[in-house]
Amino acid sequence: MNVLWVLAHPEARSLSGALRDDSIQTLRNLGHDVRESDLYAMKWNPVVDATDYGAEAADERLQVAAASARAYAGGTLSPEIVAEQEKLAWADAVVVQFPLWWFGVPAILKGWIDRVFVKGFAYGLSGDDGRTLHYGEGRLAGKRAMAVVTGGASEAALGPRSINGSLDDLLFSLQHGTFFYTGMSVLPPYAVYGADRVSPEQFNEARDGLRERLRTLETTQPLPYRSRNGGDYDETMVLKEAHVPGETGFSIHLR
Repeated sequence: MNVLWVLAHPEARSLSGALRDDSIQTLRNLGHDVRESDLYAMKWNPVVDATDYGAEAADERLQVAAASARAYAGGTLSPEIVAEQEKLAWADAVVVQFPLWWFGVPAILKGWIDRVFVKGFAYGLSGDDGRTLHYGEGRLAGKRAMAVVTGGASEAALGPRSINGSLDDLLFSLQHGTFFYTGMSVLPPYAVYGADRVSPEQFNEARDGLRERLRTLETTQPLPYRSRNGGDYDETMVLKEAHVPGETGFSIHLR
């Protein structure tokens, strides 16, 4: 299995860095091929601008979706973007590892998504019948994706009745709005709570738990998100009332 590991943490000597190092060795010991995108080590530029799309785009009023689609089709995307797209195309599974900052992903990771997942490559595709291919379909369909998250809060403080909101809700935009939107099958996330206060024993427990998740990377059941074109949604992309009637919220999009 080809695995792309994307890390968004500024300190290689951190808990996240130690888990990344052990995980990559674990994957290789299991016979998988691994490529990395260590965004801070790469000094990844998270800012979208016209220079991403070639000289022609720099002379025009920038409309990001249209400009990125033209650049992808015309082969004028910046080389660093193309390199990351080639890694994604190569991968059978994508592991995205990050600390939870301000209830979301670090800016550098959001910027990696913004610059790499361009129209024509990751979205904006249509099937032979004219249907838009997203939410379970698309170029990245058939790939598996998993988030590995470290958070300073306790597990209870990121639970379903927490003032912070549940971890599942905080990750919805990444897991459903990026991974699943582009066609990938989304595995349950792996979370390490209280990351700033982890004892050696707790680190060993977190490491071993992640090792087990990696051993089952090919077989773990994905989250059962409803596909856009599977019949559950109407023409306005609203869930039909026959499904979980009267309910709202992120959970209604799970079967």
